[in-house]
Amino acid sequence: MKDHRDKPFRDAYTDREAAKGAPSTPQTRAPAYKLAFSDDEFMCRDELRPVRLQLELLKPELMLDEQGIESTIVMFGGARIPEPAKKDSARTKTLADLSVFYDEAREFARLMTLKSMESNGKENVIVTGGGPGVMEAGNRGAVDAGGASIGLNIVLPFEQAPNEYVTPDLCFNFHYFAIRKMHFLMRARAITVFPGGFGTLDELFEALTLIQTGRMQRVPFLLFGKAFWDGIINWDVLADAGTISAEDLDLFRFVDTAQEAMDLIENWEPAARRDKVPGR
Repeated sequence: MKDHRDKPFRDAYTDREAAKGAPSTPQTRAPAYKLAFSDDEFMCRDELRPVRLQLELLKPELMLDEQGIESTIVMFGGARIPEPAKKDSARTKTLADLSVFYDEAREFARLMTLKSMESNGKENVIVTGGGPGVMEAGNRGAVDAGGASIGLNIVLPFEQAPNEYVTPDLCFNFHYFAIRKMHFLMRARAITVFPGGFGTLDELFEALTLIQTGRMQRVPFLLFGKAFWDGIINWDVLADAGTISAEDLDLFRFVDTAQEAMDLIENWEPAARRDKVPGR
């Protein structure tokens, strides 16, 4: 990152600090006098939403570039999936049974991070939503391997802090779900989806739609837990009804273990970009 002082013009940092030392007068104390970019109340106005959207797009992008992150492996999955050691506290037996995917997510992230570190550690970096459950398992697996991982957290009505395993310099917080989802996919070399709820389904179908419609290149797209996914989504009915094409079912694969996922990603044969979408 360039030193902000190494520029011919007086910079925003300097003026921000200088403004703090202005004499206290009715004029300088008035909200109108505040520098616009340092005025929190102004920045939170409804009319400034386009600016805030742009800032949420730019900040992680610039900081990931500065860290040299070239590509990512996306891990979507439920915040409520407990680690096996804590499965007795799960709300339902089904959640307790799904705790196996905490371990699979952790192991997958460990294996992928080890492989990433064989090169420069800047490619195929694990990225999660930064929260608990499967997300925690993904960041934890990267720590197990001695590598870095990204967390894309979001402000929610109930308290949520990033899990303790996210690399601090790669931990981001969002206000807008849409911009957060863009950052999940902008560098994606593969997408993995573990059992989850509404949020996971939203992420799953948005990513699939982008690939189906040719708006995103095809990448390995793996759903962990075939029994779970077949139980909540009747994929064949969609194809039989004609609401999707039969070939759309080839956009993803089912896996049950971390090693299966690693093998599929390593042996993935990229298909042509889908610019035409028959039957959509």
